[in-house]
This record gives sequence, structure tokens and C-alpha cells, in this order.
Amino acid sequence: MADYFAIKVGDQTVQMELAVGMGEMQHGLMGRRDLKPDQGMIFVYDKPQQQSFWMRDTPTPLDVGFFDANGVLVEIYPMYPFDETPVKSRSEALKFALEMNQGWFAMHKVKTGAKLDIKALAAALQARGFDPAPYVGAQ
Repeated sequence: MADYFAIKVGDQTVQMELAVGMGEMQHGLMGRRDLKPDQGMIFVYDKPQQQSFWMRDTPTPLDVGFFDANGVLVEIYPMYPFDETPVKSRSEALKFALEMNQGWFAMHKVKTGAKLDIKALAAALQARGFDPAPYVGAQ
């Protein structure tokens, strides 16, 4: 059973599963069909970079939201089941990517400019046994 952490994006609370280590990131939501409406997975990187995601072995249609180091939502893209075409960000300065059920961002009116609760993310990282500083800086 995955650990979920209540973390806000804009004014919406999401139950986020953290993908921090390389193995977690590579596996992502592969094979998963059990995401509840307000559950998602956040990918946390230690340095800003361009993001690229695909849907290998992933049966659930998803949206991916890309966030900068300040936790600001910069880009949102749909991703389709089993599609191995890379979905690349335009920005090269991204630190977080949030995968949610497809349509979640639109349904909840979470648009670019919305802010990720970095303090809650730092607390979740710490609860998972990670030093949050490389990921979210001093909070």
C-alpha cells in the first residue's frame, strides 16, 4: 500500500504519492488502475530540468502538470494509456511533475500559475525519510 500525503495545489487538496528515488520514478504509475479522483503521484527532482514522461504499461489516462522550483504550475499536458510517445515540457527549469487522472486539472479549475504547497511537500519528503533541502530548499 502506497503512502499518500495531503498536499494542496491551488485551493485543491490532493492525496499525493511521492516518487523520489530513481526506481520509483521509472516505475511511476505503471500498471495502476486504482487512482481515486483526488489521488496522484508527484515526481520530485533535486535540480531544475526539462521533464519528459511517457505511458509505458500505464492503463490509466492521466494529465501531467509541471511545476518550477517555486512550486508554480507552468505546463499541463494530457497523456494517453500505453502511449510511449514522450510528453516533453517546454521549460527546462522544472522540479516537480504531478500525474493526476485525466481531466482533473480542468475539472478543478487548477490552471497554470497555481501554487504547490512546498511546505507540505517538504514535510512529506521528511516523513518518507528524505532530507527535503535538495528538493525544496530551505522552507
